[in-house]
Amino acid sequence: MQHSEDHFYSNLPIHKMPLHKLLIQNRLFEKVLASWCVIITDIKRSTAAVNSGLHENVNLIATGSIVAVLNIAFKANISVPFFFGGDGATFIVPPSIVDDVMKSLLKYKDNTLRNFNLDLRTGIMPVKEIYKQGHSLKICRFNSAETFSIPIVLGDGLAYAEQIIKGEHYRLTGHNTAGDEIDLSGMQCRWDKIEPPENGDEIVTLIVIASEIEQQATVFSKVIHHLDQVYGSPEKRQPISVSKLIFKTSFNSLGKEMKHRIGKIKLFELIKSWLINIYGYIYFRTERGKKYLKQLVEMSDTLVIDGRINTVITGTAQQRLTLQNELDQLEKDDEILYALYVSGESIMSCYVRDLEDDHIHFVDGADGGYTQAAGILKQKIRNKLTKAV
Repeated sequence: MQHSEDHFYSNLPIHKMPLHKLLIQNRLFEKVLASWCVIITDIKRSTAAVNSGLHENVNLIATGSIVAVLNIAFKANISVPFFFGGDGATFIVPPSIVDDVMKSLLKYKDNTLRNFNLDLRTGIMPVKEIYKQGHSLKICRFNSAETFSIPIVLGDGLAYAEQIIKGEHYRLTGHNTAGDEIDLSGMQCRWDKIEPPENGDEIVTLIVIASEIEQQATVFSKVIHHLDQVYGSPEKRQPISVSKLIFKTSFNSLGKEMKHRIGKIKLFELIKSWLINIYGYIYFRTERGKKYLKQLVEMSDTLVIDGRINTVITGTAQQRLTLQNELDQLEKDDEILYALYVSGESIMSCYVRDLEDDHIHFVDGADGGYTQAAGILKQKIRNKLTKAV
């Protein structure tokens, strides 16, 4: 049974304009419906996991949580905004699919603990509760490429939900996990670490938060404008390029992907996957395959704005230093706090429902770029609070 509120997000207009201009057009942002819910997944102690070399598993598990939710939404013919964070994800979900989503994620959480010994925290908060506590949550859709639009969220609503869900006293109640199998179909992690394109020599994972929520739109607009000025257009700073993609065919990585999808390894399935991979190698040399690769670059999720700016970009060390000067100044003026992590490669996990035109690719800096940057940012926030006391 479809409700009109189910299509709140898909009915929003998609805006095509420079992002730094869109951010300050307050009238283009809509308040998220109070009947919807915020759902958050997040790997506990992800920094420790990343530092002990488990960054690929961390990314894989975060991607899997998105695939599980998007498959439920797809079957219900509903678009849900989601935000990839390297070690977890955030979703804003209509009431009609909330129960199915929670069942699936809780079962996924059990699998993750059993197969990978990583604890995927999973929590939910009604949007009306966020509003009741005096926080804001506004959204619009932004066209970041010909074929791909992303949600842009302003306000501190998601940050508040995250703070509660990650808090010591949060208890998830009233959801059973006795659901069906989790649907992770379409999840693929077949690319090896990806070197920067020809024009770049490093990958930068950057997180920025605004010091004052009232100034968030203006400050984010400034940061995006600096990115454009220093690194050029979003296409120029795109860390993924067709020429640098290397297909994974080793049984080990396929085995990991499969254990993740099914919970156990089936030899026949593994051989089938391997054959598909060999076919893939040929497919990517055909016209259709080349079109897919070109789209893959366009449909790489390298920018997330969920009340913070999270982005993975490529460029030269000189460009990064120039950007850092600008960001340091904004930080000194108490407009932002930021953290960045530099790596030599990026990593990508994929959700492919259809090779022709329905696929999304999640990008993070190698060695857990988002998780590393988030660790640095947490420390800056702690230092600021200590100074304020």
